[in-house]
Amino acid sequence: MSEHELKALRVRIDALDEKILELISDRARCAEEVARVKMAALAEGEVPVFYRPEREAAVLKRVMERNKGPLSNEEMARLFREVMSSCLALENPLKVAYLGPEGTFSQAACMKHFGHAVISTPMAAIDEVFREVAAGAVNFGVVPVENSTEGAVNHTLDSFLEHDMVICGEVELRIHHHLLVGDSTKTSSISRIYSHAQSLAQCRKWLDAHYPNVERVAVASNAEAAKRVKSEWNSAAIAGEMAASLYELTYLAEKIEDRPDNSTRFLIIGNQEVPPTGDDKTSIIVSMSNRPGALHELLVPFHDNGIDLTRIETRPSRSGKWTYVFFIDFVGHHRDPLIKAVLEKISQDAVALKVLGSYPKAVL
Repeated sequence: MSEHELKALRVRIDALDEKILELISDRARCAEEVARVKMAALAEGEVPVFYRPEREAAVLKRVMERNKGPLSNEEMARLFREVMSSCLALENPLKVAYLGPEGTFSQAACMKHFGHAVISTPMAAIDEVFREVAAGAVNFGVVPVENSTEGAVNHTLDSFLEHDMVICGEVELRIHHHLLVGDSTKTSSISRIYSHAQSLAQCRKWLDAHYPNVERVAVASNAEAAKRVKSEWNSAAIAGEMAASLYELTYLAEKIEDRPDNSTRFLIIGNQEVPPTGDDKTSIIVSMSNRPGALHELLVPFHDNGIDLTRIETRPSRSGKWTYVFFIDFVGHHRDPLIKAVLEKISQDAVALKVLGSYPKAVL
């Protein structure tokens, strides 16, 4: 390619950049106008709702449907997510709590779902995320609920038994684990490896093959593991890219998870109910009497009405010894007439039934 052709292409790119800049500015001004209209329409004492999960999901789906490349659908949606995040911050910056400290996969899930323009706050425990949302200190919380390799995150399920929260959305995050060391680490003398218990489990086979005699130490989070390694000469950490960057660690081995499709699902918790989008999931908690066939009775209405169950978990009930509650996710919105009828049928036979929330399926 000649220098003349390169110069012409650069001139064209500059012109396109100016158009993109102008359009983004126009969109931001529209966001400010939306905020003004919403505030003017509020009744006295009414709290404005600026973030609408169903609206954002619809916008991102439309972007992906209309994308003609060469950028992938997901990459294009990520760009629009950041534009929407910045525009929403002009209306009213969202406050979001996540399982910390900084550098965790929960923070990565927070950024993926809300964009980088939110005010994100790390919490020391999952229960603290629930309490922050319940107290109104933040608008939303991000908590892990299940991993494709290791299954349910029981701390999250148990927190739903203790707090009245609404599930407003979900995030699916591909999890890549890396073996990380600090500047002072003597790689030939590593005697312990830090990580979260779930991450250690997700890398069990790799560790057995490469570091069979090294002590594996479970800590509160992968970010905590990365932080410890920063100041130790004989240890390594298993953590993600965000933690590696935050604590300036070196990659000793990349993508060491046992399963290449290793993913974690996170839930967005808040206090607002989400209207139907046409592509939703619902999460419920059901408590049944401890009698033979109780689980079968619970599942029959779903089967008879062709409702797709995507997850079912069992946890001990807080109401008595050897009694259990069922956490169930299924396709559909609880306002749908068919879903509504099924839930009414189940509630007749159940000791208790609670709808945790209906929310758009993960777009990104």
